[in-house]
Amino acid sequence: MIPPKQVQEILDATRIEEVIEEFVSLRRRGVNLIGLCPFHGERTPSFNVNPARNIFKCFGCGKAGDAITFLKEHENLTYPEALRWLARKYNIEIQEVERTPEQLAEMQLADSLYIVNEFALQHFQQQLFDTDEGKSVALAYFRKRGLREETIRAFGLGYAPDERDLLLRKAKSTGHNPELLKKVGLCSQDGGRDFFRARVMFAIHNLSGKVAAFAGRTMSSEKTIPKYINSPETEIYVKNKILYGAFQAKKAIRQQDECLLVEGYMDVISLYQACIENVVASSGTSLTEGQLQLIRLNTQNLKILYDGDPAGIKAALRGLDLALEQDLNVRICLLPDGHDPDSYVQEFGGEQFKKFTTENAKDFIFFKTDLLLGETKGDPIKRAGLVKDIVSSIARIPDPIKRSVYLKECSALLEVSEQVLHAEANKLIGQTIKKREEKAARQPSAASDLPPAPPPVYGEDPFFPPDPGAYFPPSEAGDLPPDWPQDSQPSRPAERKGGAEYQERDIIRLLILFGSHILPNEQISVGEYLLADIEESLGDFDNPLYGRVAAECHAMLMDGKTFDQHYFIQHESAEVANLAIDLLAEPWEFSPNWEAMWNYPLQNQPMPERNFPLDMKQALDRFKLQKVQKMCGINLQRVQNASKEGDHDAMIRFMKIQQKLNETRNEIALRAGTVVFGK
Repeated sequence: MIPPKQVQEILDATRIEEVIEEFVSLRRRGVNLIGLCPFHGERTPSFNVNPARNIFKCFGCGKAGDAITFLKEHENLTYPEALRWLARKYNIEIQEVERTPEQLAEMQLADSLYIVNEFALQHFQQQLFDTDEGKSVALAYFRKRGLREETIRAFGLGYAPDERDLLLRKAKSTGHNPELLKKVGLCSQDGGRDFFRARVMFAIHNLSGKVAAFAGRTMSSEKTIPKYINSPETEIYVKNKILYGAFQAKKAIRQQDECLLVEGYMDVISLYQACIENVVASSGTSLTEGQLQLIRLNTQNLKILYDGDPAGIKAALRGLDLALEQDLNVRICLLPDGHDPDSYVQEFGGEQFKKFTTENAKDFIFFKTDLLLGETKGDPIKRAGLVKDIVSSIARIPDPIKRSVYLKECSALLEVSEQVLHAEANKLIGQTIKKREEKAARQPSAASDLPPAPPPVYGEDPFFPPDPGAYFPPSEAGDLPPDWPQDSQPSRPAERKGGAEYQERDIIRLLILFGSHILPNEQISVGEYLLADIEESLGDFDNPLYGRVAAECHAMLMDGKTFDQHYFIQHESAEVANLAIDLLAEPWEFSPNWEAMWNYPLQNQPMPERNFPLDMKQALDRFKLQKVQKMCGINLQRVQNASKEGDHDAMIRFMKIQQKLNETRNEIALRAGTVVFGK
């Protein structure tokens, strides 16, 4: 296991934006970064990365956490695996203490499939580089195809000899479980023979660089033998969500803001070797929604390279409407006759390849229109079918402005009225919406059976923007927010969070965000100050979760322990971890334009992130005020009960208590700048 000191060293070195940019294309918005969420399909970025707090949150699907959480969720890593991933990235050498047999067994189980694939990769590469057969057959083949040794090693190329069970025997002799080889498709299901034999091997990596599967190309010229065979789908290999070369290409795709899509493994490898690194392959299959979303996370621009005949191209184009639905800008480039990307770059070089593909790439819609127009001359029926086909593709584009531009341009190309094309597109869009609604009605989600959520209350949940129909407390509101209609009158919803929920949440927010911060000019932390001041109220929280967190913080301080936001983000309780993220991740930030553009800086207080001393004192006052108001209400009821029962002495005693409570309440309210009503 990894010692705690090294865990902290790894966490201190980690920059969440650097980790997430390994998988998602981010762009800056203010002090934060945004991008398309990798956990659910979306076209408008709602994935927010906060470098200052080292956290991420998607305001679409709700996924949130720190760099470790991201790696665990996105790459299916365990906590120790995520730490090791980060240690490798930041060149931190880990000196782990000895694990128990139970810990080793647990780790082996979690890593088993990747471990077996890594073992197979080493076996295939050893057969390629260190055996006479591998050198004379496979290595000679790769070199004939123009590949250098560093390229061969970078892409995990290898060789599987024509032996019945060589890999199986070697796996058993080194202690690998044959059942795991079956599970990843490295051997037959009866456990009697290797799956890959007499083939050069291509390792298929996932986005983090782990070997998820293999493909093997035959060395035989017999027509009856499949040219390529692939690993079956497993828990770590889902074909429609992996693109060959994506691990090697992701950085270049983001830098160049374009993805080149080719058909074959050798196309990817040859282009990469020629310094054209932003290239992936669909491996001869039609593009899937999962693969397109993978591209969309890194760029909106997709250039597809074809080398097939017109009939093959038309068949491939039919599947590209999915790319339009993902709001990708698709361009098509046809290579010269007799060339695929591999052969072209081998003959003419990388620079000429870039020049040719740049000059000859055409927009997908216009390419499709030109391709099909030649087949409709003199045939009005075919021409009408072409128009419907083109409009059907345009109707898939989610951006209405982009749709309108395409319809206008195609109107001239097809010699059809723009109004007619718009009408046809709107009809198709309407049909699509209707089908989706009917499908949703037939398959209602579990969430649809739940009662509607109550409206958010302004100021109580940092993730809801102001709603003109929401209620906010006078002490928090002041004037109407500037983005509200001036004639709107906020009204109290039918129900709102009861008791001291807002005030309690604010206390917990300060504990999680600033609990370990030392107050200026005082040798005490925010957490110590807060909890010492409200110690007598720890058992009186209206919200059980907030009370639990406050009590846990108090217990840790009593034991001489400390806590920070990372402690809560990685909390063993998912409820506490989610609360921490909700409090840490805010969709709003202080605009620098007040000072940069209008020369209107903050004059009476520091920036929000440095204002925790005043923030804490105000939060304490609001918390205490609510608790005193609650006591006032309880005691007033006692006064009324004593009056009804004719108990004059008790009524006098309770009235004196009420007077003291009112004095305390008014004193706190004055200090907090809050107006209170009541007796």
